[in-house]
Amino acid sequence: MHSFGYRANALLTFALTILALICAMASLSDNLNSPSPSAEIQILNINWFQRHPDGNDEVSLTLNITADLQSLFTWNTKQVFVFVAAEYETPTNSLNQVSVWDGIIPAKEHAKFWIQTSNKYRLIDQGGNLRGKEFNLTLHWHVMPKTGKMFADKLVTSGYRFPEEYR
Repeated sequence: MHSFGYRANALLTFALTILALICAMASLSDNLNSPSPSAEIQILNINWFQRHPDGNDEVSLTLNITADLQSLFTWNTKQVFVFVAAEYETPTNSLNQVSVWDGIIPAKEHAKFWIQTSNKYRLIDQGGNLRGKEFNLTLHWHVMPKTGKMFADKLVTSGYRFPEEYR
């Protein structure tokens, strides 16, 4: 007959194998979901646009963010991290991304929202590169599953321009 230790080892190995198989099936089932999120970001006001004594430009915006991210949630979704980034080009960098707002959506019930807010984080460019510059506001999201790999995507809203003069 087999000893108690041998039987406990066999039972634990079998249980962990079944658990790993269930986690793999849960992760693969997320591939069957084809999300169709929607979002719209509007700039309601440019509160201020100023140049600091050190030469850096700073902008304060009032944003209207409307989003429906409910399709990102499945039974395997733990939470969704979402943020809005201002993206623009400068002579030294082909892509500058500055996060202006973020949030965590803990459940599907909170994934359809409308927020009117000033930028949560300061939009500062190192140098006087922002006057008259075109930029995009991009809504990024990272879906954090209970098991499996995390995935990310974004929606780009383009056609914005910084003011020509400081105020």
